[in-house]
Amino acid sequence: MDSKKKYSKFTVKMQKKLVVLFFIVLLAFVGLSYRLITITRDNGERYKKQVLSQQRYDSTTLPAKRGTIYDTNGSILATSEKVYNVIVDAVAVTEKEEYLEPTLNALRSQLGIDTGEVRTYIEANKETSRYRVIAKRLEYEQIEGFLELQNKEDSLIKGIWFEPEYKRTYPGNTLASDAIGFTTNDNIGSFGLEEYYNDVLSGTPGREYGYLNDDSNLERTTIPAEDGNSLISTIDINIQSIVEKYLKKFDEEYKDNAHDGNGSLNTGCIIMDVNSGNILAMASYPAYNLNDPRNTDALIGMPILDEENKRTGEYIKAENLGAITEDNDAFYRQLNALWKNFCINDTYEPGSVSKPFTVAAGIESGSITGEEKYNCEGKLHVGDHDISCHNTWGDGTLSVAEGIERSCNVNMMYVAMQTGVSTFTKFQHIFNLGLKTNIDLAGEARTATVVYNANNMRLTDLATNSFGQGYNATMIQMITGFCSLINGGYYYEPHMVSKIVSPSGATVQNIEPRILKQTISESTSRKVREMCNLVVSGENGTGHTARPAGYMIGGKTGTAETLPRGNNEYVVSFMGYAPVDDPQIAIYVVVDRPNVPGYIMDDAKFATRIVRSILTEVLPYKGIFMTEELSDKEREELAALQIEIMTPPVTEEPGGEAGEGETPSGEGSEVPSGEGEPEEGASGEGTPEEGEEAPPNEIWKTFPIDPATGYAKDPNTGEYVDPETGHVLGGSYDLGISAEPQGEAEASPSPEAQ
Repeated sequence: MDSKKKYSKFTVKMQKKLVVLFFIVLLAFVGLSYRLITITRDNGERYKKQVLSQQRYDSTTLPAKRGTIYDTNGSILATSEKVYNVIVDAVAVTEKEEYLEPTLNALRSQLGIDTGEVRTYIEANKETSRYRVIAKRLEYEQIEGFLELQNKEDSLIKGIWFEPEYKRTYPGNTLASDAIGFTTNDNIGSFGLEEYYNDVLSGTPGREYGYLNDDSNLERTTIPAEDGNSLISTIDINIQSIVEKYLKKFDEEYKDNAHDGNGSLNTGCIIMDVNSGNILAMASYPAYNLNDPRNTDALIGMPILDEENKRTGEYIKAENLGAITEDNDAFYRQLNALWKNFCINDTYEPGSVSKPFTVAAGIESGSITGEEKYNCEGKLHVGDHDISCHNTWGDGTLSVAEGIERSCNVNMMYVAMQTGVSTFTKFQHIFNLGLKTNIDLAGEARTATVVYNANNMRLTDLATNSFGQGYNATMIQMITGFCSLINGGYYYEPHMVSKIVSPSGATVQNIEPRILKQTISESTSRKVREMCNLVVSGENGTGHTARPAGYMIGGKTGTAETLPRGNNEYVVSFMGYAPVDDPQIAIYVVVDRPNVPGYIMDDAKFATRIVRSILTEVLPYKGIFMTEELSDKEREELAALQIEIMTPPVTEEPGGEAGEGETPSGEGSEVPSGEGEPEEGASGEGTPEEGEEAPPNEIWKTFPIDPATGYAKDPNTGEYVDPETGHVLGGSYDLGISAEPQGEAEASPSPEAQ
């Protein structure tokens, strides 16, 4: 009892302590209150502005529209369309309870958005979040119904707004994909024109700022976006479409032929205006859809690459595609191989299309006159090597012009030796081989390391370089230099854009044709043209099958054996021009390892047939008149293609008048019509009559035609021979151990599109 009284007694001492503690707390409270009053009085406005200025809505980015890319006729190749991101303001939606369900119902019914996830997000962030993207890149037609409901006077749909941006679209899908390139999700150009002219096209985003005036009211100021400038390209959408049609047709004909995969590793074509450097068309196969560049369907048929970007020997098929796409590194390795532009990025040994360059260098330097004659016995001993000609029986004594016509390697080796290493390498540089052309496209390869110079070229290198082996080039290098050979010697810088225009349509910059240098004289150019004309019109020309119905063209065929030598893999090509008397356009087609058996892979007709098909449609479209009489077969072909026969106006000629429907035939009009190939079982053009003996160097004319392939077959060796030219197919030539490219070409880096 006494104990309870002891512990329950509240002593005076304890009471005093409690009073002291009370006054201390009271004093602290009074001090804190005073401090809050002084802060509000002296700094209240500053803190208020600071808080308000941190609100998200006070600064908004206004997107700029990326400029349009047009073809030379004004057709749209690439454009930007306004789209909208759907934004939810969780605070506004939950401001009143009756807003939530109508808003979610409208999102579901009008926009097709999964409202379950949206509801969960709103509930979790109803007091904090005012910005969340719940759908991206909807077109106006998709959001129009929602806006109508939201804008009704009694609408309960709240907290949803639409943020504008632009989406890049390509009306042609795969059309000119190599030349145009595409943009990443953040509107940055990748590859082609999109990357090269990214700064011109992209424009400058605007901003809308919020700020507080002296009365602490939020006011806004807007800096409008500046849309990007547009490009008028040199591409002609009609010519581009023709080119791509026949590249695709070639692939369809030869895919999965000798092995699984596309019709070739790469098939490329460039058409250029001879007298300006304008690129009228540029394409390679396989192509890809610019609106969906990561679509894996385009990868099927391509070779599988290892970590060093070398072919593994296997090809992408539907069965193994999944394994590639699951490996991110492998997937982007294959995509980058698809996206790169073969016409400017890949290097290869050009082969015999380089022979006109060899002759031009010899004539221009005064090393030869072009009238010389050299004897071909089927090979030439140079250094420690016997370097073969295509015609292993020998072409006999040929003039330089006949050497071009027949594509005689030995003839060209003699020309190069007469020219000498110093002069030969000097002219390779003059023709821009080993140097960039500076075409206005992203990704052009630098090839200085894959050509020789006077210090490292030996005699065998000179010999093999004379016919286009032992050094590497790109398609754009070859055709640009070739144009200078046939247009009087004027080297134009190749370009893809002729004009830059502002969003209002005003011209910002005209890009005029630019002559960089004169490679050869007009007289040398004329001689080279005359020689190249024989390739198509001459009796023994290798390019008969490139001639389109009704026209005579000039040019040069090419075949080159790839590395390692003896692998029976070849690059075949044809580089030509039309018309022969006044070249206006040049065309270059390269077929990189056509998908055929190796023993017939080095047949230039895989390229010449593509050229013939393309020019059959392009020349009438360009308004170039026919000069050659048409056979019945050719008339049927043109009728099937619905191509008008472009005969020149009838004019009186000295000694008589041209008959109705007749056109004067130019030199070489006796070239056989059609593709110039022997019919199945036929003996081939120029075959001696029975009992007539063929000259020793034309013994191949007596060989029987293999009905399965259409080629002549040597009964002694079993080798296949072109029945028109005598070229042994699938042959491996001793090019000398040093006659290999000196290194690897370097391509301009292009950012990996993510």
